[in-house]
Amino acid sequence: MKHSEIVANIKNRLGIAELNAMQLAVGASKADKLILLAPTGSGKTVAFSIALLRSLRPSCGRVQGVVLAPSRELVLQISDVVRRLASGYKTVAFYGGHAMTDEVNSLSQIPDIIVATPGRLLDHIQRRTVDLSTVDTLVIDEYDKSLELGFQDEMRKIVRRLGDLRTIVLTSATQIAEMPDFINLKGAEIIDCSNDGNGKAAAPRLNIAHVESPARDKAQTLIDLLRSLPNGKVLVFVNHRESAERTYDILSRAGLPVALYHGGLDQTEREKAVRMLDNGSKPILVTTDLAARGLDLDALSAVVHYHLPVSAEAWTHRNGRTARAGASGDVFVITSEADNIPDYVVWDHDYNPTGQSSDPIRADFVTLHLNAGKKEKISKGDVVGFLCQKGGLSADQIGKIDLSDHQTLVAVAADKADSLIKALAPEKIKGKRVRISRVE
Repeated sequence: MKHSEIVANIKNRLGIAELNAMQLAVGASKADKLILLAPTGSGKTVAFSIALLRSLRPSCGRVQGVVLAPSRELVLQISDVVRRLASGYKTVAFYGGHAMTDEVNSLSQIPDIIVATPGRLLDHIQRRTVDLSTVDTLVIDEYDKSLELGFQDEMRKIVRRLGDLRTIVLTSATQIAEMPDFINLKGAEIIDCSNDGNGKAAAPRLNIAHVESPARDKAQTLIDLLRSLPNGKVLVFVNHRESAERTYDILSRAGLPVALYHGGLDQTEREKAVRMLDNGSKPILVTTDLAARGLDLDALSAVVHYHLPVSAEAWTHRNGRTARAGASGDVFVITSEADNIPDYVVWDHDYNPTGQSSDPIRADFVTLHLNAGKKEKISKGDVVGFLCQKGGLSADQIGKIDLSDHQTLVAVAADKADSLIKALAPEKIKGKRVRISRVE
């Protein structure tokens, strides 16, 4: 693709009026091998997409580019961005928890770009459902995290199946880690946007507060804190899946709009939790460190350390979920007498929650589930028309719409949800009757 076309798509399809410094640097680079270093929320996906799409030849019935990412959620987010930018090219996503039959069917027309987790792509290779010998562009997003999660052997096997790589892009949210030994990165250009240009780490605008719990069980303090905060989206970090379940139950019983996210949940449950946080129907997410990296979440107003992070890296990545892309954010550290506070956990001041807020966290939207999606030829425009024409909603009563292969999640005004479900029950969308239910 021509650079001018890529930039036009970024502006028109993603709504990004101006490229940031990293994206401009990638666009100006003449290097075939790039290493991008930048914090979470800095636009790395758009940046490496520029390099990926610029390397593509006209669509010719062969796989040209592969993007590897360490998590299913990241694969979905990347594929959504790439698909919107890659006009004239076919992009498919492969990841665990996704029906293999749907993925195989998506290969009936050979894609130009595959975005995948390493394990799932290797599964396709071993099943011989995909030929990667023609691939000449490889992107590994969050390569350091991929190596940390043990994907090195899988990625090595994948690289052996690729063609002669002309373009290689590696990204990381931290400083340069150990380079993969299965890729030739000699002469790679490093685009480092992790500092302010003076060799100093760019300081996010974080307001870090300490909240002391009078009890060893910090649950009531957490409830009081969340009830004290202004309306916004909040991540509550714990250290174990069992703790996440318990904390979620406690907050739910307290009447707070909360969702749950950890590695023990199946993929559908995890995706729903992220979508409901993102669309405002569950603005509080209780999570393990699984959400500290790999999720592209906008406008998170606060991070709460309910459990102290187990490492300095976890502290950094948790805090990096807020104060992104130049915005400011609040971080709260809850401690009790039972906690041993590590040296890397520091705060600016103490905060005493009152349990009251003039503008409390609330769910302005409810998420509805429709049992039809992209494979049933349903578009976002179809959903909006259905809700407005058949359900009587106005455009401002409809929030984010997320289309999957066989389902759609749509946020609607909370006070309209129940009546809307009843009104739409006998109606059809594109001649097909769909089941509509409220996602709890």
